Amino acid sequence: MDKKRIVITGLGIVCPTGNTLEEAWKNTAAGVNGIDFITRYDRSLTQNQLAGEVKGFDADQLFGRKEARRLDRVAQLALEASRQAMADSQLPVTADNRYEIGCIIGSGVGGINSFVEAQQGIDARGHRGIKPMAIPKILSDSCSGAISLRFGLRGPNHCIVTACASGNNAIGEAMHIIRRGDAKAMIAGASEAAIVPLCVAGFNNMTALSRNNDRDKASRPFDLQRDGFVPGEGAGALILEELAFARDRGATIYAELLGYGHTSDAHHITAPMASGEGAAKAVEFALRDAGISGRDIDYINAHGTSTPLNDTAETNALKRALGEQVYEIPVSSTKSMTGHLLGGGSAIEAVFSIMAIRDNFIPPTIHLHTADPSCDLNYVPNVGIKRAVRRAMSNAFGFGGHNAVLIFGEPDDNGAV
Repeated sequence: MDKKRIVITGLGIVCPTGNTLEEAWKNTAAGVNGIDFITRYDRSLTQNQLAGEVKGFDADQLFGRKEARRLDRVAQLALEASRQAMADSQLPVTADNRYEIGCIIGSGVGGINSFVEAQQGIDARGHRGIKPMAIPKILSDSCSGAISLRFGLRGPNHCIVTACASGNNAIGEAMHIIRRGDAKAMIAGASEAAIVPLCVAGFNNMTALSRNNDRDKASRPFDLQRDGFVPGEGAGALILEELAFARDRGATIYAELLGYGHTSDAHHITAPMASGEGAAKAVEFALRDAGISGRDIDYINAHGTSTPLNDTAETNALKRALGEQVYEIPVSSTKSMTGHLLGGGSAIEAVFSIMAIRDNFIPPTIHLHTADPSCDLNYVPNVGIKRAVRRAMSNAFGFGGHNAVLIFGEPDDNGAV
């Protein structure tokens, strides 16, 4: 039986390079660095001074003070990205279709800000220091819950927690929900807001973060001098619809979600397989799902964290899955500009991949100046390139061995690839 075709009709994003789709994409395409000194807390508490923070985000203004106080920052960011995506898609939610529209949002650590606040409260005042909404704010599913409540969605409501692969897994699983007929449309994406001393110090002490506090040298994927990632925060949201449903309502289509592949390394709790075997299989499965070959890929948005192990392993994975033709495919890491948004990273990178298709433009990997012999692909160093992009691949690999790969394709005049 033919698989139902799934298209993207709306996009929303809040991230270190911008708080709207056009702003974030314009800055990312231009190679604008969104990483700067931490303002979310007293940065003397941590060895690391830099992060990719969302700037100028006023939740009180967006949602009203009462609602904003009932949501952790992770849910605030997710709700705003989803609001943008819903407005962009002009997807109507009515009494007749609300059980056919759902939401699936991923997050690596969920409401960590509220967790820290609750612990501080109980340390200071015992049980009296815990606010009534503490538990709902901490839960990772607070994102999808808040979004479903805001838009009155009564279809499938899920939360995906697969570390740094959460966004791709959420989008891919939303595709499967629609394919099997459990929904006609889904809001899918991920959010993270983990710029807190607990997380930053924790990642630092496991030697995952860059110790370089020069904002122009800290996040440098694939560079020989890279020494770790820079943490970031933000959210990305996509509106997925069954093609026939989107056509019937005359929706504008950005792209088609062609393929989704996911595997587990079953190798190490944090380190990737050096050979890239598990990630390569996820790439192969995504290509198989899409019904295309590696020769059909015009751009790869890499996981590209800027850690010594990940960048080499990902390079090996791409060579393993795609063979010699991989040298002809531009590969870039937008984390060089946003930092690593953990669970939210692949969601915003899916948005950037779709925008690359829309504008036929490949964003750069900035801060790439010294070639690493083990990373020898075309990583689009420092300046983006104008080039036809019919199909784009977006990679995400997370702690725990999670590998998730998405493939998007351009629509033709009829919404078909």
